[in-house]
Amino acid sequence: MQNTIFKDLKVVELASVLAGPAVGMFFAELGAEVIKIENKTTQGDVTRRWKLPGEDQNSAYSAYYCSVNWGKKEQLLNLREAADQQIVQQLIQSADVVITNYKAGAAEKLGMDAPTLQQLNPRLIYAYLSAFGETSHRTAFDVVLQAEAGFLFMTGEPDRDPVKMPVALIDILAAHQLKEAILLALYQRTQTGKGSYVSVSLLEAALASLANQATNWLMGEHIPQRMGTQHPNIAPYGDIFYTKDEKPVILAVGTEKQFIALCHCLGIPEVANDDRFSQNQARVQNRTFLKEVLSPAIQVHLMEDLMQDFHREGVPAGQIRTMPEVFEQPKAQEMILDAQMQDGTHSRRVKTVAFSLKPYY
Repeated sequence: MQNTIFKDLKVVELASVLAGPAVGMFFAELGAEVIKIENKTTQGDVTRRWKLPGEDQNSAYSAYYCSVNWGKKEQLLNLREAADQQIVQQLIQSADVVITNYKAGAAEKLGMDAPTLQQLNPRLIYAYLSAFGETSHRTAFDVVLQAEAGFLFMTGEPDRDPVKMPVALIDILAAHQLKEAILLALYQRTQTGKGSYVSVSLLEAALASLANQATNWLMGEHIPQRMGTQHPNIAPYGDIFYTKDEKPVILAVGTEKQFIALCHCLGIPEVANDDRFSQNQARVQNRTFLKEVLSPAIQVHLMEDLMQDFHREGVPAGQIRTMPEVFEQPKAQEMILDAQMQDGTHSRRVKTVAFSLKPYY
């Protein structure tokens, strides 16, 4: 059952691709009325045409489009035409939030800029997403931001080319930032009765997410390098091993207690007392030797048995799952949203809302 906390909220989505629509879907999942305005002259959001070779080429929707467009009312309009522009302005007059991601200067040409719309509705929260900032005319997709914000340089294997993250994570991070900004603006409106202008750039959202990698540079002048799945500060963390049934497992051991438990599970308790491995700093310095010790000890176990031992002893580890294996998990099944699209296409996607909100009784 969906949470309907925003059942009285009206959102107009003038955004396309991923970040902006992800924000719109967040509010739709929580009960808001979300009206998605798409460009009629381009046959709608560009992601409608981002189809895999095996997808139905006759459908008006791609799987990519469906991933962030659930529970919305779609309208294809040409905002360069006065009649269509008027339709949107009428929607804005009773809206609570409008989400945009126009290039700099484009909103003004279409009459969809913040000053124009807030004159129609002083309570309106105008939310704007950009790539490099409000005044930048630079066009960019997610991988460009992964490059500019340092993620691409850090991602991949040593002595090989950088590797992009397999989802447009900078878009997702920017969407989360914009959701937070909108929620703050809604709270502020309860106190002032007035709307707000909120904006997020993908670059700033990416920079804000560099976390310890940024601090390693800012405080220690350490330039993060490509390490595959390994961690610069912890070992064995991100190391991949193979079990007896040739399934990959990844470790994320972050404390001495967890390392002792790991060695106990593998039947090599003496390794926890070895001076090369007894403390995290020593393990980081000797991570290559450590992997040589752990690999044969893990390879004698079946995945299912090993994971049961790890769970019982509190060893952080994960089976590296394919997408079908991911959705075999009960929790993953609970996260699936189904819908019938306007052309009859049956669509499925994962919720953008991963939290629960329940009142005290």
